[in-house]
Amino acid sequence: MTDVSVPLCVDLDGTLTSTDLLAETFLVLVKKNPIYLFLCLVWLLNGKARLKAEIAKRVSIDVSVLPYNMDFVGFLREQRENGRDLYLCSASNQQLVDQIAKHFGFFRGVLASDEVRNLKGSQKASALTERFGAQGFDYCGNGLADVPVWKQARQAIVVGNRRIAAAAKKVNQTIVVFEQRRSLLRLVVKEMRVYQWVKNLLIFVPLLTSHRFTDAPTILAEVTAFFSFSFCASACYLLNDMLDLDSDRRHLRKRSRPFASGQLSLALGMVLTVTLLIAAATLASRIEQLFQVVMVAYFVATLLYSFKLKRFALVDVFALAALYTSRIIAGGAAGDIRLSDWLIMFSVMMFLSLAMVKRYTELDGLLRAGQVSASGRGYVTQDLGILRSFGTASGYVAVLVLVLYLNSSQVHVLYRHPHALWMLFGLLLYWISQTWMLAFRSQMHDDPIVYAVKDPFSLLVIFLCVATVVVAV
Repeated sequence: MTDVSVPLCVDLDGTLTSTDLLAETFLVLVKKNPIYLFLCLVWLLNGKARLKAEIAKRVSIDVSVLPYNMDFVGFLREQRENGRDLYLCSASNQQLVDQIAKHFGFFRGVLASDEVRNLKGSQKASALTERFGAQGFDYCGNGLADVPVWKQARQAIVVGNRRIAAAAKKVNQTIVVFEQRRSLLRLVVKEMRVYQWVKNLLIFVPLLTSHRFTDAPTILAEVTAFFSFSFCASACYLLNDMLDLDSDRRHLRKRSRPFASGQLSLALGMVLTVTLLIAAATLASRIEQLFQVVMVAYFVATLLYSFKLKRFALVDVFALAALYTSRIIAGGAAGDIRLSDWLIMFSVMMFLSLAMVKRYTELDGLLRAGQVSASGRGYVTQDLGILRSFGTASGYVAVLVLVLYLNSSQVHVLYRHPHALWMLFGLLLYWISQTWMLAFRSQMHDDPIVYAVKDPFSLLVIFLCVATVVVAV
């Protein structure tokens, strides 16, 4: 039942856009300076409206890249073209809401929170009733907080699931539903990047190189370490994605991530991050204390990477190489296994090469898309050549380290059949060469390790490497 003479009032967070501006701006502020986290707690003591106002004063966001509900936007444009007056009514701060209204250009007016009043729930219902009269407006919303507003509206327009529609139906018999169906579990698993847990298999490398792969207590410690590190890593992925929303939305592939696309709530992401960290800490408490130190160092280093280091050319790839190598160090700590200098040097150089593959592939994609620089990174497409040189050199240095180790006296002490290990030289030399050739041909996945676990040939190389070590023992 559409009457163009009745104004249409539209909620913002979760309705017009599928994200939450308070959560978005809070994350931008904390990324700017983590100390603001404590100031936010002080502002919150004076009310949520004060918190929103203080954050809005200090944060600016590009509203053009926010994830909007485009089907719903199409409906609003149609209503405006038919002559209907549209009003943007949001609990977000006035400053931010004005920017979004200006971006679309079809709203006649804006009602939003200020430093004193948080325009949500009953407060929004009162403001709209005062402005248009009871039953004098139609209202578009998405959550249970909108129930008091729907109660005063002539028509309830629901952007959400059936549960929200049922709640609206209880207070307003005239409803229109823009149903949104999402598999929460699938989105959570995707955002946790469970497929990236394959990287944490590096924890088992010390178990293999120390020849203790038949020792049950050590195996149990390594398995516990694997899941502890995986939970911690997933928490870091969540945090990184929540802090990197603007850059991800400008990226050809990353824009579809659950947080960047608005499919997954940022509030849920914050709760999930804390839950994963608690799970990781609980498992870590059952392992050697040195493992706990390594995992805390990994978490802190990942935060530094997310907040600062990823913005600096070369610093970011060295940080990534260190983070990969920390998994091997964690495996040694969990099983109380002493790591050789050879293994550490090989790992650093190999992962430095793979980190450069990752950056090279991203820049290559930007170049083919007609862009010249990476958003939030310290690279321009002119760096492709030097990255390729650095990366291939690092990969070959890693293979050289392996060759020097195979020629050392330690090999004859640790292995009964040391000559079998030369198979590793050929396998790794060919694999790193092929990896860079695929990157040069623009056939490489953004993450070479993810590519490796999906590529049949790479899986064969990994299997043969493990089998070679077992045979040499």
